Amino acid sequence: MESKRELRSLLRRQHVEWPAEQAARFADMLCGNEMFSRARTILLYYSLPDEPPTESIIERLAAEGRRVVLPRVVSDDAMELRIYTSVAAMKRGAFGILEPTGPLFTAYDAIDVAVVPGMAFDASGHRLGRGRGYYDRLLPKLSKAYLIGVCHHSRLLADIPVDAHDVAMHCVIA
Repeated sequence: MESKRELRSLLRRQHVEWPAEQAARFADMLCGNEMFSRARTILLYYSLPDEPPTESIIERLAAEGRRVVLPRVVSDDAMELRIYTSVAAMKRGAFGILEPTGPLFTAYDAIDVAVVPGMAFDASGHRLGRGRGYYDRLLPKLSKAYLIGVCHHSRLLADIPVDAHDVAMHCVIA
């Protein structure tokens, strides 16, 4: 098995795209998940180009009156959660990602579902992140949330190296 560093390096060289049909299929699969469809408070993310696209899902959830919480990077080793208010209230932040400016959110136990992006996942729900540890520090705080890992279908791997601090997802959608 390759190390996490080697695996990340390999995956960074492999370009992934999200054509409209594939993005729509991903949105249908996520929104069709029973736990996701029942959730009132959902942790999502505003996607990077190689991540499953979430912008339309975020808008849909907000229009339905559900509470959407998004991460905001605040330092090299920390992110905070903020309530999504509107796309107009988003500001470009770390790594060029649009980040929320809404109220700070710290009621971690109120999060019903957390949708977690990964560079790759395996069938056991193990996640390979980008290597900064943001989600590694956040996920242990979400003890009551149902965790849904999401990635490009080409990034479902047979095995992901696992460290003691890694938190497995309850399910993976790709």
